[in-house]
Amino acid sequence: MAAGTQCKQYPPTLLSFFIYNPKFGPKEGEEEKKILFYYPNEQEKNEKIRNVGLCEAIVQFTRTFCPTKPAKSLHTQKNRQFFHEPEENFWMVMVVRNPMIEKQSKDGKPVAEYQEDEILDTVYNAVLQQCYSMYKLFNGTFLKAIEMGGVEILKQRLEKFFFRYLQTLHLQHCDLLDVFGGISFFPLDKMTYLKIQSFINQMEESLGLVKYTAFLYNDQLIWSGLEQEDMRTLYKYLTTSLFPRHSESELSGRDPPVRMPISGSLQHYGRFLTGPLNPHDPEAKCRFPKIFVNTNDAYEELHLIVYKAMTAVVCFMTDASIELTKEFCCELDRLVGPQLTMLASDICEQYNISRRIAGPEKEPQFKFIYFNHMNLAEKSTIHMRKTPSLSLTSIAPDLLKILGDINSDFARVDDDEEIIVKAMSDFWVVGKKSDQRELYVILNQKNANLIEVNDEVKKLCATQFSNIFFLD
Repeated sequence: MAAGTQCKQYPPTLLSFFIYNPKFGPKEGEEEKKILFYYPNEQEKNEKIRNVGLCEAIVQFTRTFCPTKPAKSLHTQKNRQFFHEPEENFWMVMVVRNPMIEKQSKDGKPVAEYQEDEILDTVYNAVLQQCYSMYKLFNGTFLKAIEMGGVEILKQRLEKFFFRYLQTLHLQHCDLLDVFGGISFFPLDKMTYLKIQSFINQMEESLGLVKYTAFLYNDQLIWSGLEQEDMRTLYKYLTTSLFPRHSESELSGRDPPVRMPISGSLQHYGRFLTGPLNPHDPEAKCRFPKIFVNTNDAYEELHLIVYKAMTAVVCFMTDASIELTKEFCCELDRLVGPQLTMLASDICEQYNISRRIAGPEKEPQFKFIYFNHMNLAEKSTIHMRKTPSLSLTSIAPDLLKILGDINSDFARVDDDEEIIVKAMSDFWVVGKKSDQRELYVILNQKNANLIEVNDEVKKLCATQFSNIFFLD
């Protein structure tokens, strides 16, 4: 009997992902020319053309109702399609299979039940937009690629990038934090912040070639010279791809050994995360990844140098037209390594002192997510760890879904508002939107009433966000 009632659960899955431009194949028989990238590539040619044609028709049809805002998604029982036009006439489409529960019928045959309401448009539209932002960071715009080398060059770049990037998409772990795409800032006292500012100014002056710098500690941002949107994408790449990749290799051994540069200067823990493993190795090659920033105006192509000492990371960005030599890498290692090691130690000491003053942390009765649209600041006590392949949260999936629903309601209006929900599991969920800031609180007080819940949220705002004004 138990075997007959067993259920299999299937999470949302990427079915297909394609990029097309309707202007590239306007005539009958030339439809294949519209397709710039298609995943899975094994799909039969006529099926690709049919799917792209259907999306094109949907977009054109919805334009008749609102020319400036065509369709963003299409809901069906089994799938959800998402549309994004990042550049004029360039369309990106992501098709996701809805979560599904497979049950056994009375005659023993499997019956699929699709959970259409479990997928949030805001979350997966944000994921699709992030796909473009990440592509643009490392390859520049679609149009620029065509101007430089024609459609074939664009196709090659799309194939090379998305073949690997789509494998890192774990759609079942996407949630409200993907909608925000925020930046976690490291709390710091004024004196230590000034030390970091002084270090950055000194390094930029000494190294000469550096155009922009970013400084992070413990995967949290402290300072950046980049534009906000560019830093948002770079931060996502660093914290979800580059840093975890190097952390895994570190965990396979012990901490990196103290390095003594050839010049006999100070010992340090500094090393390159991009570029040469050891710049003093005669065989070392100084190749760095290139990134594109300010693509709307200046359109700058830069070398990305990421250098780490202990848990402090500094990113230097230099003009890509100037080749970086082994001598430059050795000089950077000699200058930055010892000072960054000392700074990392100072920050750690200051952080431990402030924690001791604050006293031991008690397990709070509430969990929260905070986001500021003005500076992209993000803080979550709900997420214990969030990477593309893993999302450890301290609350149940149904509560995360409620948070997403509240956020969707907030997105529909510009006014400040507050929403309070009592979940089936007796948790209270509160959403506050005020002056470009959003706060989501989950309270585990099943016997509380609305007035008591409101009082608890006010207490939270007073203790955690005392310097931030939330409208009552």
